[in-house]
Amino acid sequence: MVLMKGVDEDGFVFYTNLDGRKGRELRTRPAAAICFHWPTLEVQVRAEGPVTVVSDEEADEYFATRSRESQIGAWASIQSQPIEHVDDLTARVAEYEAQFEGKSVPRPPFWSGFRLRPERIEFWKSKPGRLHERHLYTRAGESWTMETLYP
Repeated sequence: MVLMKGVDEDGFVFYTNLDGRKGRELRTRPAAAICFHWPTLEVQVRAEGPVTVVSDEEADEYFATRSRESQIGAWASIQSQPIEHVDDLTARVAEYEAQFEGKSVPRPPFWSGFRLRPERIEFWKSKPGRLHERHLYTRAGESWTMETLYP
């Protein structure tokens, strides 16, 4: 699961710890799928395509907008790794709070963002009797084709 932080003509952008499981997997196999599901509206949008790491400038710019608490948390968390003692995370937060006291918190070198450039986007709408609407858009170069799919 990710928190989508941006979308533009180049794709969908989200940020994470590059050394966590998600970051490692995306750097090893740079492709992903995302799904936005709104159960109360009975609709969803699914996109898939290659991912690239965002530029350092873009990551720095976004990191600077995060709360100081979230910035410190990015330094303190060894994402996806087991915590040996209950107080370890709290101790690491205190350590980085002391390290950056009175200073701005720089973006950790192991923290950045990814941009998913969609090659396929499917729009799904629930209909009675499972006769759902499905519209698939597929990228061909810089243009898109659309097909309606059986549910």
